[in-house]
Amino acid sequence: MTLHGDTLKNAIGQTKDKWGWFVGLGVLLLILGGIAFGNLFIATVASVYVVGWLMLVAGIIEIIHAFGVKTWGRFFYWLLSGLLYAVAGFFAFDNPLLASAVLTFLLAVALVASGALRAWVGYSHRPERGWGWIVAAGVISVIAGLVIAMGWPVNSLWVLGLFLAVDLTFQGWTFIAVGLALKN
Repeated sequence: MTLHGDTLKNAIGQTKDKWGWFVGLGVLLLILGGIAFGNLFIATVASVYVVGWLMLVAGIIEIIHAFGVKTWGRFFYWLLSGLLYAVAGFFAFDNPLLASAVLTFLLAVALVASGALRAWVGYSHRPERGWGWIVAAGVISVIAGLVIAMGWPVNSLWVLGLFLAVDLTFQGWTFIAVGLALKN
């Protein structure tokens, strides 16, 4: 076997020894997903705080980066970009309900746009096998975006929390499945 093959086999062996950590993490994520399902409003606020924190950190990094560039044009670009990110992050902390409404609306727009693009790409590949699945996935995304948009802004109190709860639950089951597969 080659050196690369031995290294890969060794890495897989070490990962197999840690199967319990995958299962444990999966169980933790399932518990967190259940808690999020139990209170979608709190989960929505938590997700807004995470987005706000990330935007605030990104803004600070961009502001610091602005002082390292060589030209005034780039300096002002990075400074303005960083300030906008930081202000948006602060805004998410200052008014998480309004921020959740904005993020929910952006989610609806993104679902409609990406779904329409996916459906168009699938339709343009009609002679190929599986094109119908791509179109169907695009149409489902468009419908999901329209349903979110029609319920906006009232649904902005729970939509982001629902997405977080579903994601945590699926991630939990995935980690459990991977851990059990590594055990066997």
